[in-house]
Amino acid sequence: MSALLATGGAPLLLLGKDGQVGWELQRALPLLGPVVAVGRAECDLADPDAVRALVRRTAPRAIVNAAAYTAVDQAESDRAGAWRINAELPALLAGEAAALDAWLVHYSTDYVFDGSGEAPWRESDEPAPLGAYGRSKLDGEQAAQTAPRHLVFRTSWVFGAHGGNFLKTMLRLGRERDGLNVVADQWGAPTGAALIADATAHALKAVLPDRDATGGLFHLASDGVTNWHGYARHIMAEAARLGAPMRCTPDAVRPIPASAYPLPAPRPANSRLDTARLRSVFGLSLPSWESQATRVLETLLAPQ
Repeated sequence: MSALLATGGAPLLLLGKDGQVGWELQRALPLLGPVVAVGRAECDLADPDAVRALVRRTAPRAIVNAAAYTAVDQAESDRAGAWRINAELPALLAGEAAALDAWLVHYSTDYVFDGSGEAPWRESDEPAPLGAYGRSKLDGEQAAQTAPRHLVFRTSWVFGAHGGNFLKTMLRLGRERDGLNVVADQWGAPTGAALIADATAHALKAVLPDRDATGGLFHLASDGVTNWHGYARHIMAEAARLGAPMRCTPDAVRPIPASAYPLPAPRPANSRLDTARLRSVFGLSLPSWESQATRVLETLLAPQ
């Protein structure tokens, strides 16, 4: 590890500290040195002048952008809002990172693909987003890659103990209802925010001391694959095993097609991501989605 890493040196700037991934990054990134963590209360990320002033005042060696507009359905009617955060912000950060010779870390999504086929998507596959959210994220990841030193991670079905997500919704509904209807024809890998944060810190630790490293685009998702129905069944079974008072049993989770639950924004049917490049470049072993889901349930259900 370089002297700069060992002593801290210039800070890392974390944007979006209050989101699911940002929350976990506040735990993982300090292992690399000082971190300036920023949320909505500290800076209006929709204000370019405020963001520029923040970056220049901080002069970070790496900008980690965990801020995102994640309201997939709302993006269909609020395209300007989605583009402002998902596309224009990373474009601005890429320019600032280039000027500082800093690293830019940015997060993208499985929604950049159209969800066709059954094979896991590779980084080299052609994106074809189905809706406004996916298009805004594609524009953002392409903008982030204009920074000379960048790490862009596409991930899927993010969940954690902090913030809102499918796991927490299913846990709540499973306590309230005797049965649930859950989509069974969309496939992917539920990915823990903690895994994303830990993998980010691991990758940054590898590239920060290396002047020749250029980073790139990587798929970051849990090991394994399931559909939302299988995911919900796992939540019901594990919550009950951990002692939660569940009304809904795994067998009472009924599979339905996505067509039976129409939403404003289309979802990709195939969100499988091929993580071979990430595992090879950074020597990572990715845990199963089941183990991560159980870990979060243990946290949520622990005695207070």
